[in-house]
Amino acid sequence: MSEGHISPTVRPGQVYAGVVIRLPEPLGRELRDWRASFGDTQAGTVPAHITLMISARGKDWDELVAHVRDVVSGWEPFHVEINGTGTFRPLTPVVYLRIGRGFEECVRLHRELHGDAMHSASPFEFHPHVTLAHGTTEEDLDRAQAMLRTYRAGFMVDHIDLYEADEHGAWHVRDRIPFGAGAVGHRGGH
Repeated sequence: MSEGHISPTVRPGQVYAGVVIRLPEPLGRELRDWRASFGDTQAGTVPAHITLMISARGKDWDELVAHVRDVVSGWEPFHVEINGTGTFRPLTPVVYLRIGRGFEECVRLHRELHGDAMHSASPFEFHPHVTLAHGTTEEDLDRAQAMLRTYRAGFMVDHIDLYEADEHGAWHVRDRIPFGAGAVGHRGGH
């Protein structure tokens, strides 16, 4: 999030933790370029990703990292497929890329992350997606939704990234946490 950006989830003056699936390169760069072409000012500062959880930081960072590590220790890599566009309009000015395969795994990860150490800061029901355009003009949102309506891509997820947002709204990567391959109690994808 950039300074001055109005978000229903992230508020100025508060520190947040974000758990995300960052899209691999060159896919991430391609989607950042698309996002920039639609006039989204966050394109240059926010890597292409699927947010699993954003939580206000109220607890010790080490405790939060331990919680996330515990959650993903039982997961094995899973495949994500992006399949066309969707929108959260008129509720929020967002056009996104839909998650097909891997959607349920993202939902399960979100549920497992939500606990004593993390509570979702979002007022909305969780819906895995990759933001394509946010807070731009209606014309740019329409263009984003139309131009990538048949967009398809896929990638493997074998880790999550843990970010921290400072009181100014700038996001910084703090940790990369790999899935525990072959761990007992497998909860990951197929």
